Amino acid sequence: MQFLPIRLPPGADLRRALEGLAGRQGTDSSFVVAGIGSLVGATLRLAAETTEIRLAGPLEILSLSGSLSPAGAHLHMAVADAAGRVQGGHVGYGNEVRTTAEILLALLPDGSLTREPDPRTGFDELVVRHLA
Repeated sequence: MQFLPIRLPPGADLRRALEGLAGRQGTDSSFVVAGIGSLVGATLRLAAETTEIRLAGPLEILSLSGSLSPAGAHLHMAVADAAGRVQGGHVGYGNEVRTTAEILLALLPDGSLTREPDPRTGFDELVVRHLA
């Protein structure tokens, strides 16, 4: 497994930028193992909800993790506002980087990630395939 540190600049859409990295590093699959930075605002989907919420910023990214695959990104994030209130959830689109986003990816050159329906959960869930 290889690690790739990246920095997203001001104005980047966090999720779109990470999805755009897929396939550019010799693999189409990776895990986001760490992420910090700041956002203008955040779009998150909370647990068991079907709609997203919008949080006004500025916000600090306290943690970011998830997976990137040809099926898209599955990312979770915790953010804090200027009063220190913390909220977290599933990362949507529209999370604009304010000053920086510093992210560490674990690339999977010998494997591939995808998502397939799981009848037990009713969702498309992660499937890991190891290449021989």
